Amino acid sequence: MEKHYLEEIVGDKIVDEKTISGGDIADSRVVTTQSGSRYFLKQGIVGDTFRKEAEGLTELARPGCIRVPEVVHAGNDFLLLEFVASGAKGPRFFEVFGRALARMHRFTGGEFGFKHDNYIGSTPQINGVEGVGRHDWSTFYWEKRLLYQFRLCEKNGYADQQLSTLFWKLETIYPHLMAGSEEPPALLHGDLWGGNYLCDLTGAPVLIDPAVYYGHREADLGMTRLFGGFSREFYTAYDQEFPLKPGVEKREPLYLLYHVFNHLNLFGYGYYDQAVDLIKRLLRGVR
Repeated sequence: MEKHYLEEIVGDKIVDEKTISGGDIADSRVVTTQSGSRYFLKQGIVGDTFRKEAEGLTELARPGCIRVPEVVHAGNDFLLLEFVASGAKGPRFFEVFGRALARMHRFTGGEFGFKHDNYIGSTPQINGVEGVGRHDWSTFYWEKRLLYQFRLCEKNGYADQQLSTLFWKLETIYPHLMAGSEEPPALLHGDLWGGNYLCDLTGAPVLIDPAVYYGHREADLGMTRLFGGFSREFYTAYDQEFPLKPGVEKREPLYLLYHVFNHLNLFGYGYYDQAVDLIKRLLRGVR
């Protein structure tokens, strides 16, 4: 990204750029201007990735429930955001976060999916643009999430006989697992693990790096369980604010499976056993 172009966008002279860690895909930097303003710059990917991320952040900001970085400018090869300085988590951080997420999940859309496809990491995330499953979550999640990732596993050589046999057995019990969980399409972050939120200087939660779509809120909560990073107070506060339907525990492996499949496709066999174990848990749960 040329310095003079950034200066035109922000209307100020850039006096410092510092590379920071934290992204597996993009080059990330903090840009400081002469007036003292700071911005977060992501670059290094050519295509529509950054525009899709910007649209996701804008969508997450609509309910006004949880802070997201303001989008300054999105281009074909960069994304410029408000820089959010990190602060210390106070004793009520996760309680506040859980209630705020629950309120965000009350913000609903008319259809499942999103206005366009986007990305989960660097993998395309299919949001049902052509219409399949737009009004039926069970169909949407199977076709656009689990089956899509499984087909990628086949393409990438990870779907051996064991995984394939288990996956198609899962298909036979899938309607039973999903029965009774029906809800309106909720606004989802889409990739809500412990690395995709911050605590700002006021102690408030901030959502970053989304893979936004409208879906079942259990999908967001399932992802929070994959790598940890969320306390018991978070889940308690969420359920007090917006109680979950019975059976959420038996469905949780379904929502973990999408992300484990994605990690298998992105990072390889280290996630194979976890995918197999999740499907086995689901199969045991209906006996």
